[in-house]
Amino acid sequence: MTVNRADTGRWIRRYHPAPDAPVRLLCLPHAGGSASYYFPFSQGLSPAVDVLCVQYPGRQDRRDEPLIDSIPVLADALADEVLVWADRPLAFFGHSMGATVAFELALRLERLGAGPLAVFVSGRRAPSRHRDSGIHLLDDRGMLAELRALSGTDARVFDDEELLRMVLPAIRSDYRAAETYRHVPGPRLAAPVRAHTGTDDPRATLDEVRAWGEHTEGGFELRTYPGGHFYLNDQIPLLLAAVSEQISELLPVQVQPGVHTR
Repeated sequence: MTVNRADTGRWIRRYHPAPDAPVRLLCLPHAGGSASYYFPFSQGLSPAVDVLCVQYPGRQDRRDEPLIDSIPVLADALADEVLVWADRPLAFFGHSMGATVAFELALRLERLGAGPLAVFVSGRRAPSRHRDSGIHLLDDRGMLAELRALSGTDARVFDDEELLRMVLPAIRSDYRAAETYRHVPGPRLAAPVRAHTGTDDPRATLDEVRAWGEHTEGGFELRTYPGGHFYLNDQIPLLLAAVSEQISELLPVQVQPGVHTR
């Protein structure tokens, strides 16, 4: 199927377009997150990598669109939108809920013969390691306490009641998607999985993250960083250096940065 890239504008943000880059990196946000969270990734990796940031429905400029509270449905919706960008090597990076979306999306694209170069998962336990947290069932006060504890939300949001009313529905919907997700055993990924996580993450123990190795035939690697669930907020330079290195190791020689461009 032929898809016009102009039609993917609702889903994909390119803050620093790098049309000559030999590889693309699709970044998928955490629960309650938006494409703009990955602006530092785009800034730090361009022009060697063409960074594509996913904008889920129901937030920022898409806030009037219906929310999607199911990871499989979200992956289904994304598949056609992302397929058009797979004309060159395309890797996925997902943090927290975004890692599970990346996994499901990769399975779908592999079935279509357009699997990713690699799947980078961050701050997320393996799909087969489920927890019954029930956070999406909490009242607003309980959910706000959870967000404060994870330190991934701008503190100014908690002081703006109007803004809170605007963002809480999307956050609750995403938590529902993440917490009601159940892995269905099936073929493992052909793509390699590269995991990154904070050593003190209350939402993903090191053993739970290592279990990602059970979900790929393409090889697994784990790198750890000081910090909690949002370790990457403080570790951007180190994380981007690691991701860039791992992408280069996986690229065929003929498309290495500086060797070949289209």
